[in-house]
Amino acid sequence: MAVEAPPRQLTDFLRSLRAVRDFQRKPLSDDVVQDILEVARWSGSASNRQFVEIIVIRKRETLQALAGLGGYVGHLRGAALGMLLVAPGEWPEGETFDEGRAAERIMLGAWAHGVGSSIGWFSPEGRKEAKRLLGVPAKPVVRTAISLGYPASPPRRGSRKPITELVHEERYRA
Repeated sequence: MAVEAPPRQLTDFLRSLRAVRDFQRKPLSDDVVQDILEVARWSGSASNRQFVEIIVIRKRETLQALAGLGGYVGHLRGAALGMLLVAPGEWPEGETFDEGRAAERIMLGAWAHGVGSSIGWFSPEGRKEAKRLLGVPAKPVVRTAISLGYPASPPRRGSRKPITELVHEERYRA
């Protein structure tokens, strides 16, 4: 299916995604959450194995508990909703790559609805406790957490390095 919007409009949208860590106390509708999950479901994956599973967390007390675990997950504290990604723990490289793809899709799908998000990760100790809290068996990996909610204020546009510092033509240059 071809998208009928002008390409520049789409790339402007992609560039507009910013991390949001301060949220309104407004719940996300089930329709919005389901649409975000559908976007994630259609994320590409290695050999179409669709490794990533998602735990949706709405309960404030669970979000609070997760936010207090080790790693960079404190932004879950004020979120309307959290999504934790679960990988089977069988192929670290492929699963990690797919996890990143799914996370970005979740964030972009949310942003299309005006829902802000931030990505974070659990430390090894935090992973163990998160798995215990959420009933995840021993083998799967829980490392990525995404907070979601309507932004409390407009996201700031951060600065970026010039493209000349990031892009190399034909060969790497120091």
